[in-house]
Amino acid sequence: MKQERKQNEKEKMRAEKARERERQRNIGWDKLDNTANIFPVIAGEELTNVYRISITLNETIDQELLQKALDVLLKRFPAFNLRLRQGLFWYYFEENGKPAPRVVEESTYPCRYIRDNKNNSYLFRVTYFEERINLEVSHVLTDGMGGFTFAKELACQYLRLGHPELIEALGGDKLSSATSFNRDDGFLKNYRSKKKGTAYGVKMAFRLRGEKLGKGRFGVCHVYLSVKELKEFGKKFESSINDVLVADLIYSIYREQWTQRKSKYPIRINIPVNLRPYFKSETSKNFFVMVSVEFLPEKEDYTYEEVLQLVHADIKKKITRENLEVTLSYNAGMAHNLVAKVVPLVIKNQGMLWAYRFISHSNTATVTNVGAIQIEDEYKPYVKGFHAMLAVSMAQLLKGTVCSYGDKLTFTFSTLYRDTSIERRFVRTLSEAGLTVSAETNGLFY
Repeated sequence: MKQERKQNEKEKMRAEKARERERQRNIGWDKLDNTANIFPVIAGEELTNVYRISITLNETIDQELLQKALDVLLKRFPAFNLRLRQGLFWYYFEENGKPAPRVVEESTYPCRYIRDNKNNSYLFRVTYFEERINLEVSHVLTDGMGGFTFAKELACQYLRLGHPELIEALGGDKLSSATSFNRDDGFLKNYRSKKKGTAYGVKMAFRLRGEKLGKGRFGVCHVYLSVKELKEFGKKFESSINDVLVADLIYSIYREQWTQRKSKYPIRINIPVNLRPYFKSETSKNFFVMVSVEFLPEKEDYTYEEVLQLVHADIKKKITRENLEVTLSYNAGMAHNLVAKVVPLVIKNQGMLWAYRFISHSNTATVTNVGAIQIEDEYKPYVKGFHAMLAVSMAQLLKGTVCSYGDKLTFTFSTLYRDTSIERRFVRTLSEAGLTVSAETNGLFY
């Protein structure tokens, strides 16, 4: 009798192990895109690699309804239903399958490090405050375009749950037709070995200095402008909105810090360039490269208009499909390198960390522009606006993020510096140029 029970128990254990093996085989997995490989190596409490997208509605957020919206959306959105795993040679994504992260009211600073062991292993978090929904995403998961897609769908799902009449107006409880679930690695798909070359410089750049905010604190300053006014101003100099804003940041740094120290190093601004329109991609993975725009004064004094003309020429020269293809192929080259494929991850991590630290001083700051945000007409009466912000990084304790909705453009400064002279100069320069400008901060500087 005892032997029979033991035999039955063994058979049950074998059956359970077989089911577990089958379950493991059925779990979906995916490679990290080429850009994402660096983020798990460098991410931590001090360098979080997290960005935030906020959507402000015309109504106070209901926590339970937002949680329900997230629960529903995550089942429809496999690109966010992932967790990060560590293999012998590379990190990789695995289907998560756990309950969605808990939606909580915002109670701390933005862009904090996402600890997966406290977040049901997910690589994003959702918080809210009054009328605002915040989505914070680890850059390993996707870039700003992918993040905005998920954030918009989350807000729209929330609105459909809270306003059932929207479902009838939209013809069903469905995602936007523009939402892509494509998970191609745009780098590998568009890699051209003959285009490979040295794409990133490692020359030193001018570095900002100043008293830091307290440990763990994060300063935010939103600058609001009119898209129409910016376009009209840019036309005078045959420049884009992006040219105008990047030039203003460079001019502000030049006036507030460079002229006092007369550095031999240039002010160099990192600009992430979305590659999707250049290579006809709809991938929801990271698909961008960095282009650096620099300004090294060669005379005693410059006006803002002179800086704008120089910046416009530099951006026009560097952001071409040909140059972007060279940079793309350079970035993707490591994945095609046989040595890199067989080197264990622990060794690769040390090499990538060393390389990141080596090149981290080659830029003064970063400005990323995610462009104009579009939503379907049915939702517009419920949506007030959008914001976006980046976490700071090594040697770059000030960054700028740009997005627009309707005629309102928002330039958001993320900073760890207590002094706001650069932000104030940024606002004053555009105001003196005749543009309507307003600003607000999270109050941390006072």
